[in-house]
Amino acid sequence: MDDIAMSTPKVLMLAMAAAIAGAGSAYMFMSRSSGDEGPEPMAVGTPSDPQGDGYIGARTRGAADAPVTIYEVSDFQCPFCKMFVDSTLPALEAEYVETGKVQIVFVNFPLAQIHPNSPAAHEFAMCAAKQDKFWPVHDLLFRHQETWEGIGDPGDYFRALGDSAGLSPVDLEACFSSGEVRLIVQSETQAVFRSGINSTPTFMIEGGLLPGAQPIEVWRPILDSLVAAKSSR
Repeated sequence: MDDIAMSTPKVLMLAMAAAIAGAGSAYMFMSRSSGDEGPEPMAVGTPSDPQGDGYIGARTRGAADAPVTIYEVSDFQCPFCKMFVDSTLPALEAEYVETGKVQIVFVNFPLAQIHPNSPAAHEFAMCAAKQDKFWPVHDLLFRHQETWEGIGDPGDYFRALGDSAGLSPVDLEACFSSGEVRLIVQSETQAVFRSGINSTPTFMIEGGLLPGAQPIEVWRPILDSLVAAKSSR
């Protein structure tokens, strides 16, 4: 295994391997028309994450023993990702996450070529993950996407959002300066490209892929069948 793969959180690499292995599943070939595409991977480095897992726990919603895991491959500047967060995620959380059936893991995939402010947004969110406030910042970034996506340098705006989320400004500045989370985001982005995924949002679900901002009506039969199959074992 090469340095790039080794630098990616093990749980993420296993999930991507499962996604590729499950390419024949029924929900693999759904339309990609409701997603953003990016042509080229970003450069990568080796993260110096002291937790050794890319802060996966901080960006996971739901019970650790949930029978089904969804890996949400997302870009904070992607309008279709915002559509999913606004329209579908609340129902997913109420029906599947809060009931202990599903856990959701956020996967960084900023498409810098078409969303120039996205890498900075992902670094900001990962700095929030270091303070165990990833999800409040996740929600703020999508809620205010139309404001920060057009700013030439969104750093000051993100710092203001950090204050709203209760982040320590000292720790936030130290995180920005260290470059640690930048390397995690870049490495994760490269791993996603290598898995064959090139659009957002895309969801890796127990060996299959579901691309696009699909409505809850598409999700229910998929998750119900997976939960039933997993729970019967």
